[in-house]
Amino acid sequence: MNIKNTLRRKVLIALTAVMMVPFSNSMAASLSEMPSGAYDLDLTHASVLWKVSHLGFSTYIGRFENFDADLVLDTQDFTKSSVDVEIQVDSLETAFPFPEKEDFNKKLSMEWFKGGEFPTINFVSKKVSALAEDNTFTIEGDLTLMGNTHPVTLDAKLNGFTPSHPFKKVPLIGFSAVTTIDRTVWGLSNYAPNIGADVKVEIEGEFTMQAK
Repeated sequence: MNIKNTLRRKVLIALTAVMMVPFSNSMAASLSEMPSGAYDLDLTHASVLWKVSHLGFSTYIGRFENFDADLVLDTQDFTKSSVDVEIQVDSLETAFPFPEKEDFNKKLSMEWFKGGEFPTINFVSKKVSALAEDNTFTIEGDLTLMGNTHPVTLDAKLNGFTPSHPFKKVPLIGFSAVTTIDRTVWGLSNYAPNIGADVKVEIEGEFTMQAK
């Protein structure tokens, strides 16, 4: 068997193994099979995107590259779960073209978000709703941006989970969440409303259980 065929065979075996992992989509009924406890964010499978109107002609999209989240999962009573998120402002990233890209990103993070004075954006959950039949739920909490704290509600979805990660062999759970905030409420009012005041934030995250 040549090298190419050997590699192809290994890839197929790996893909088959992943597809056979017992991911669950019946959520509420079987979530109790998962262990409760502290879970760490898997940054290789996570993202924080923001979207804002640019003069009404397009939706401008950016993201933050450096962030973390601590999840405390209660699988017996999902409403007792909680999440704490911290985003590093200086990790702001856009698709602005080179060579001005670095200067533009720095201008946004330092001048718009005042990253020198307020280096982090924080979200702390206060209330988590029960899972609905379609696996959706809400997360109510406080968002702190530029030194100002205001309540925010995330519309979230439990995407799936497994008691054994296909490679790490630890419990794994994945979520999506979205919210829209009026950035001017936090004092981030540059060029509003021409550059949209409403900012849509989309979050994706996979979490693995902390090693004991």
